[in-house]
Amino acid sequence: MGRYCAECNDYYTNSNYSRNQWMKGNGYSRCKFCVGGHSQVKYECHKCYRQFNSSNELDMHMQTHRAKTVSCPVCGDSRFKSGANAIQHVESGYCRGCRGADNARQQIYEFASRQNQMSRYMTSTPMLEYGDYGNSYGDVPDKPYCCPDCNKSFRQLSQLLQHQDNKHRNYNM
Repeated sequence: MGRYCAECNDYYTNSNYSRNQWMKGNGYSRCKFCVGGHSQVKYECHKCYRQFNSSNELDMHMQTHRAKTVSCPVCGDSRFKSGANAIQHVESGYCRGCRGADNARQQIYEFASRQNQMSRYMTSTPMLEYGDYGNSYGDVPDKPYCCPDCNKSFRQLSQLLQHQDNKHRNYNM
């Protein structure tokens, strides 16, 4: 499946168009090369020399070069590339030290609440609290974590860590 670019008149498959451009229809779509201004600027990985079309693609790729040196704060496994990955492991409920996703979320929230250095990442007032309807996570607000740099709120601590890593380049939160 392909079409001609409305600007350069070259024929490309749909993978060479953004979704937005593709949806404009035949005769109106511009290929990603024309949208990008025919830029020959490539972003290159300084470790493996692969080239990418955008800085975002390079940033995502660079995560593959991180060492797996971060430990899980619950079970101690050292097999994670970032704090966000370690926290995701706990939040998933598959950590052998804290089984169950709801239980893990409660434990992470309680742990973070007790840490003085985490106070700037905790919402001051809960946006929504679960009622006591037979669940064991009644004390966890809906979005208990927030970014101190842009004030965005998050439900999971791992989401905040990923946000800090990607948007604010704070790798050592």
